Amino acid sequence: MNQIALAQSFAALHRPGQPLILYNAWDAGSAQAIAKAGARAIATGSWSLAAAQGYADGQQMPLEFALQILARMASRVELPVSFDFEAGFASRPGDLATNTERVIATGAVGVNFEDRVIGEQGLLPLSEQVARLTTLRRAGEATGVPLFINARSDVFFQGSAPEDHPALMGEALTRARAYAEAGADGLFLPGLVTPDLIGEVCAATALPVNIMQTGKAPGHAQLAALGVARISHGPAPWIMAMAELTRAAEAALKF
Repeated sequence: MNQIALAQSFAALHRPGQPLILYNAWDAGSAQAIAKAGARAIATGSWSLAAAQGYADGQQMPLEFALQILARMASRVELPVSFDFEAGFASRPGDLATNTERVIATGAVGVNFEDRVIGEQGLLPLSEQVARLTTLRRAGEATGVPLFINARSDVFFQGSAPEDHPALMGEALTRARAYAEAGADGLFLPGLVTPDLIGEVCAATALPVNIMQTGKAPGHAQLAALGVARISHGPAPWIMAMAELTRAAEAALKF
């Protein structure tokens, strides 16, 4: 399947009530293992991708290195691949557009793109993030590949507790509307775990909603019933894999 067809297939997998489940990978080997389990698409998580190479999260891993790994992943599975682009590894529009084109050149067909201020607390001003999303949209269109832009908002992922989240819904929905108008294809709200609020977001936006499964969110069946279109697992697969590796190594190293 060519890249345009993969991109179209990936977009079609986002169906409210029948969510795409992404068990996040961090290299070509993990991508192949997840594909073998029956995955319909592959997605990276920035935390696990960086940690697997000894880097901290937050764009500390050089983009060139990350893209080499991404290209290997895309070449080793016959599935759509999405990249956790963080904040695009750039502040200037021209550099952001170039980086977007480089992501697409690896064979990837989707990105997560966040509004958090990298390395700090707080979110980028709404107008600034809208302009950055517009840059991504135009850069993707220029390549001819219908890049799936999963607009991530960290409104609920800044250290707040679930009981604080109702007061944050206004900002979340304002950003959802603005991001949709800027050309986003999906809405990712990590940290949102309260069923009623998840259902409210799904009902209020036309964008397919992505919820991260951290063990605190509702189960897959309930998320589907709430209208969620995408469920991702973030760093959990890498954390569990490394814990199991440590256990196996401890057993093997006993004399």
